[in-house]
Amino acid sequence: MSLKSLFLAAAAAAALAGSAFADGAHKIIVHEPYARVSSPAAKAGAAFMEIVNQTHEDDRLIGVRSEAAAKVQLHTHKEGGDGVMQMMHVEEGFAIEEGGTRMLQRGGDHVMLMGLTRSLSHGDVVKLTLVFEKAGEMDIEVPVDLERKAAGHGGHAD
Repeated sequence: MSLKSLFLAAAAAAALAGSAFADGAHKIIVHEPYARVSSPAAKAGAAFMEIVNQTHEDDRLIGVRSEAAAKVQLHTHKEGGDGVMQMMHVEEGFAIEEGGTRMLQRGGDHVMLMGLTRSLSHGDVVKLTLVFEKAGEMDIEVPVDLERKAAGHGGHAD
């Protein structure tokens, strides 16, 4: 195998593995991140991903930062007393148990991007900094995917 082929194979394997943060006992892995907006003129968008905690202790996603939006918050959907789903800020963040997985998905927990600083088009990339209570900060790149179908219902499907 040539050096070029070996390099390309290693790069492909790294891309398929997702983003990872490793610091001794702390290893958080993010799989399949993607972002959506409802239209080119949208002022808000959302990001979704699977977060895997491969550490030996519980952790918590407590914040997110991005230059792509004036304000970035952790949100979820809850059913109100009238049966209507409402989106709300989750100030305490999202717990991720030791060895566990936390899904950020449409119609549930997600990263909310409010006051977008630029329009987001299919194929663009949004840089996010995930802030974990114990593992610290993790920079990831999130592709904008306006063609991905919702796994569930509600929320930011369109």
